[in-house]
Amino acid sequence: MSDIDKAKQILGREGATLAIVKEGQVLFMSDSSGIRGLLQAIEKIGKEMAGSSAADKVVGRAAALLLAYSKVKEVYASVISKGGLKVLKEDGIKVVFQNMVQIILDRTGKSVCPFEKFSSQIGLSDKTYEQLKEFAEDFWKK
Repeated sequence: MSDIDKAKQILGREGATLAIVKEGQVLFMSDSSGIRGLLQAIEKIGKEMAGSSAADKVVGRAAALLLAYSKVKEVYASVISKGGLKVLKEDGIKVVFQNMVQIILDRTGKSVCPFEKFSSQIGLSDKTYEQLKEFAEDFWKK
């Protein structure tokens, strides 16, 4: 079984919202919502993510920037935004998805997700993780 298939299987069966697999080994799993799981994965396994396969329930632009920053080789998304897909494709990451949406909405479904909005102001760089982590910490404090 390929790494991406294993990650997808975990996402489907074990209730996880994020699964990261490399060389047949599960590096990280999360049931956190939003980009919290990706931020935790980078914090915990960092450079180990390079060359891995990631399956994520929702990949907006912020999540895509974190995945590209982490140098994953392929991504499966249940739902992906057009902005998220563009980031991953521009970085040469193989992407498979179930559904594409124009933009990720917040939990109310009435306005744009704050992380989608914030990430539209930043690009992929060596500071991407720090920028998104700082924004997330400020947002979660409110």
